[in-house]
Amino acid sequence: MQLAEDAVQEAAVAALRTWPKDGVPANPRGWLLVTARNKAYDILRREAARPAKETSAGAGGGGGTSAGGGVVPDTAEEAIALLEPASAIRDDMLRLIFTCCHPALAPEARVALALRTLAGLDVQAIARAFVVPEQTMAKRLVRARQKIAIARIPYKVPDDAELPERLAAVLSVVSVIATEAHSPSSGDAVTRIDYEREAIRLARLLAELMPGEPEILGLLALLLFTAARRPARTSDGEPVLLRDQDRSAWDNAMIEEASALLTEAFRRSAGVAGPYQLQAHLSACHSTAPSWEQTDWSRIVVLYDLMARIAGNPVVRLNRAIAIGERDGPAVMLTELDAIAGLERSHLWHAARADALARLGRRAEGVAALETAVALAPTDPERRLLTARLEAFGS
Repeated sequence: MQLAEDAVQEAAVAALRTWPKDGVPANPRGWLLVTARNKAYDILRREAARPAKETSAGAGGGGGTSAGGGVVPDTAEEAIALLEPASAIRDDMLRLIFTCCHPALAPEARVALALRTLAGLDVQAIARAFVVPEQTMAKRLVRARQKIAIARIPYKVPDDAELPERLAAVLSVVSVIATEAHSPSSGDAVTRIDYEREAIRLARLLAELMPGEPEILGLLALLLFTAARRPARTSDGEPVLLRDQDRSAWDNAMIEEASALLTEAFRRSAGVAGPYQLQAHLSACHSTAPSWEQTDWSRIVVLYDLMARIAGNPVVRLNRAIAIGERDGPAVMLTELDAIAGLERSHLWHAARADALARLGRRAEGVAALETAVALAPTDPERRLLTARLEAFGS
């Protein structure tokens, strides 16, 4: 990885020196890749020749020979070849994600490393995805890099036979990129279309790489269901809650494609659904319901119960509690919410409690919970949305 970073850095410096004089090339990306590859050759040749030159200099002789007097072999092309074996993965980004998701690293470390190094997500966004404090995630990333260095884990594109064992981590990377797309962890944007498109593109490539894999189909269906609702997710640049969205603005063609993919995933999974299939089924319930009130909340609760068996994290329990509130009422919802530990710093948990309290007529407690939610909201759009709800409490 260090070699790749050094080579790309030198290529960028070369571009800054050359392009202002000669003009930007027709294919800037290709120019940078070729230049970085040549820089990598140069670095490898320098490193390969260094021991012989140091030995020769110590003995008073000239360079270019090995300690035994022979010519130093040029190992640069061989080293580059190790990084680029014959692989069924033709997309650069997807190859790099599979490379980062090395099985010698802990599962969460693989995903976090790929998100930080390749997707460019900051530590805050990655920490939110794993529901851990930012400091905890920063330490995990440091430990992952240390393990790579100490254990000398090679930065090598995996062979095709190694891909299945890395698939779960790769799917997690794509999923978190998609989450950052429709719920950015920082900034003033309500959605990140660039992230959404990249997540869908990667999911489609995975579906081509491993045809018929149920969890890939489930993830792609989930991403399409979510993307289909994007046109109604904002109004005048401000976020709109799902219950208030104009469903006629949703992309029905995308919903139909997602539904077909989910049907195929179900057929191929022999009745044993993984987490992405379950999430896709949840999203299908929302995407195909005529209105918020006509949503099949009982089915959603059952799906969250299944999710809890696979990944019973606090966020799953939070969403389950909200669904129970729609099915069984605010009193049961509040009881479920108060039984969840680990979300005290989550603005979504406090906002959900505020909703339940308001529906129960406990206005003062609802206002206090919503004020806490506003204070904890990580982005300006979320703060504005919660502030508007707080102002409505006072009217």
